[in-house]
Amino acid sequence: MKQMEQMNILFVCTGNTCRSPMAEYLFNYKANKLKINNIKAISAGVSAFFPQKASNNTIKVMDEIGIDISSHISKLINIDMLKNSHLILTMEKHHKDIIIEMFPGTMDKVFTLKEYVLDNKEDLDVIDPYGNDLNYYRICRDEISLLIDKLINRIDK
Repeated sequence: MKQMEQMNILFVCTGNTCRSPMAEYLFNYKANKLKINNIKAISAGVSAFFPQKASNNTIKVMDEIGIDISSHISKLINIDMLKNSHLILTMEKHHKDIIIEMFPGTMDKVFTLKEYVLDNKEDLDVIDPYGNDLNYYRICRDEISLLIDKLINRIDK
């Protein structure tokens, strides 16, 4: 049986300190546990102008489920990331619109995460926990985790 080519997924949010790193680390953690070795995720932000660690609350809620995200450093989205990604999944429709406007050639591979994995196309945004309390970060983490499960089921066929 021939090994499938490496697939690269890029998760995108605003500052790359909360939602997209959660998605990146959750995806890679779950794919690794399922021994899916030919799909890797990275993340970036549309407004990540200064390299920063993941937010403290992001680190805390990911630690609660056994995923260490403390080494994450935010990255600004760039053309190489977009070219090297087979699938670009944004946390909000606004992020998708920015990417398509700046890089029109990506239109066929950019979706919101919800748009890509859910049948309901009404609410396309993952809640943004930035600036909220720890519980809000947990809600966001759990929502992303469920969406990642659906994503893995969809692409690992």
